[in-house]
Amino acid sequence: MKKFLIISSFVLLSLIIVIATLFIAYAVITKDAVLDASKLVGAGQNVIIYDGDGNELTNASLEIQKKSVSISKLQPDTINAFIASEDRKFYSHNGLNYGRMIKALFKNIASGSFKEGASTISQQLIKNTHLSSDKTIKRKLNEIKLTKKLEKRYSKDEILEMYLNTIYFGHNCYGLQSASEFYFSKKAENLNLPESATIVGLLASPNNYSPFKNPEKSLKRRNLVLKSMFDCGYIDEATYKIAADTPLNTEQKSTQEKYGSYINAVFDELEEIDFDHYLLTDGCIIKTYLNTEAQSLIENLNYPCDNAVIITDNFSGGVKAYKTTINGAKRQPGSTAKPLFVYGPAIEEKHLSPFTKILDEKVNFNGYAPENYDKKYHGYVTVTDSIKNSYNIPAVKTLNALTVNTCEKYLNAMSIKLDDDEKNLSLALGGMKYGLSIKELADKYSVFPRGGNFVPSRFIREIVSKDGKILYKNDFIKSRVFSDGTCSLMNEILIETSKSGTAKKLKNFDFDVATKTGTCGNQNGNTDAYAVSYTFENCFAVWLGDKDNKRAEITGGNDCCILMKSILESVYSRNAPAPLDIKTGTVSINIDREEYDQNNKILVADPVCPKLNLLEVKVLAGNEPKQISDRFNTPSIPMPTVKVKDNKINIELCHAKYYSFIVKRTKNGKTNTIYDGTWKKMITDSPTEGQYTYTVTPYYKDNDKVYYGKEIVLPSINIGKNNSIQIEVPDIVHKNWYD
Repeated sequence: MKKFLIISSFVLLSLIIVIATLFIAYAVITKDAVLDASKLVGAGQNVIIYDGDGNELTNASLEIQKKSVSISKLQPDTINAFIASEDRKFYSHNGLNYGRMIKALFKNIASGSFKEGASTISQQLIKNTHLSSDKTIKRKLNEIKLTKKLEKRYSKDEILEMYLNTIYFGHNCYGLQSASEFYFSKKAENLNLPESATIVGLLASPNNYSPFKNPEKSLKRRNLVLKSMFDCGYIDEATYKIAADTPLNTEQKSTQEKYGSYINAVFDELEEIDFDHYLLTDGCIIKTYLNTEAQSLIENLNYPCDNAVIITDNFSGGVKAYKTTINGAKRQPGSTAKPLFVYGPAIEEKHLSPFTKILDEKVNFNGYAPENYDKKYHGYVTVTDSIKNSYNIPAVKTLNALTVNTCEKYLNAMSIKLDDDEKNLSLALGGMKYGLSIKELADKYSVFPRGGNFVPSRFIREIVSKDGKILYKNDFIKSRVFSDGTCSLMNEILIETSKSGTAKKLKNFDFDVATKTGTCGNQNGNTDAYAVSYTFENCFAVWLGDKDNKRAEITGGNDCCILMKSILESVYSRNAPAPLDIKTGTVSINIDREEYDQNNKILVADPVCPKLNLLEVKVLAGNEPKQISDRFNTPSIPMPTVKVKDNKINIELCHAKYYSFIVKRTKNGKTNTIYDGTWKKMITDSPTEGQYTYTVTPYYKDNDKVYYGKEIVLPSINIGKNNSIQIEVPDIVHKNWYD
């Protein structure tokens, strides 16, 4: 018994020491934590935006006045949405939910991280207004101390009201009033149930759950909030179902302000940057890549319909100008996908070269039967012609040979992720589930002038706090997609597209412009039209269409290229850009022109091939043809035809442009040459009675050297006494084919 008392006393003493140590440590760590009432009310923001030259855009400076809401004026559904989703026991705890904290502690220990926060609304208010977002024990202890002070000083309604007026909802909206006006163009007191749930759903991740950027995710998140309200008894089942079936508002209001599209995009990008947005509550400076001259240019063009235009810099990766009436929506890219999704990867994989011929014919791939836009088939066409004329069938056939899996590898390198139902041959024609935004499309095409490196463009160069601290700086991360050689070949193809292809409205520029056009639609009209051009310095992309997918008489080669021409003329009115690289990583070789033109064969020309029969082509280094033509050092021809007409022997030779021929006649062991010269269609002979054998030998003369082919023996000919002529046909009936 005495031993038990000693042990118990020791354990109790140890426990007291541990608890006392913890209290002392808590007091020391949190000694500087002071509750500042001025931070709880939400200060006005002063966000100043600078253009790429360092000039302040005074008309873009946003003095966001404090827009506060009174909790007494809010609808019960709005308040209950926050309570159900963020802190169900808000009105019953003293600021700390100990049950959730213990549960979160065990989860963090198990995971070895601070993933679980277990924050109440009171804790969130303190963290957002007084502390950093660092996940440290010191910050958590300060949060606990300040939360307890907060709960002692203010009522629950006061805390909730301060929380609603300071919480961040994305798109530079601090406070419920700002969010309500931005997302729904109404005061917070007028929000209905689905709208309230949508706004509450943003809190977990404003960038991911924005109804403008990710409507599907936003809808799921909204309905999850509604389910929480139903589970808490705030709404009945019928109300829950009606609200969950209500369509999501995805119509972002367009701005007509100068530089409005660009400034909106700046704040959209701000959501994607991984840093604590509450660091900006005291104001900041945002430095951009905006070129005001280029921006004014695209804002003042005459557009026939909804539109989106972007100009990016190939060197800095910055967006110099941006305008849109569809707020960054994604659209199917149409034929602009072909160089990126099909031909670029196929060239890189050494499946083909720009001069490779593909048979444009009627095809059917397990029920998928693509057609060309002109409803015609064009026979054998080169890769260059397929791209510049935007033929569909060769692109689909190429993707089929390449395989979708290989294509996906290159798309992943350009930050394009495919759903399973997108992995099919329609990808060759831009058949995507969600599509690409105009910015994303320009980013992908910038790979070619950059020599194969993918760098996502950015609007924001740098963010600086009010006290001069750099909060963010754009550090470019490159990913290799194509080799230099593939880009050189694609540059040359797309330059040719501007000169004589679907983008020929751009043919008169005296500098290199590479372009690809595209359209989406059907026989009733197009819903989307594109022109993507790039020079050595910049990438340009133009989209025309209708935000509601209505049909319109628009095309990339006409309407978009007309706008593109105006943009290029203005941007390069003073200085032309440097030429695009069309040589690095490539090799020029000579192939046999006649074999290529007549037989669709790609054979390296032999050393004695005549100059007129040489065709110089460019290939990716390492993808040179292996087979060498021997037509000239070993002449060969098909079997000549022997015919009889008007009692004369006519030997018909197949056309051989560069060959000469020796034709000999043999009778009774005596041989005579009856012809020695260049090709003639018909060699005629009028021999006397007897049996004759004719031979034909092709040869090629290269300067003083002669290359002879195999002598061809023709069927024997018998001439009777009455000049009757009989051609002896070889006996194939009784021939022993096994010996």
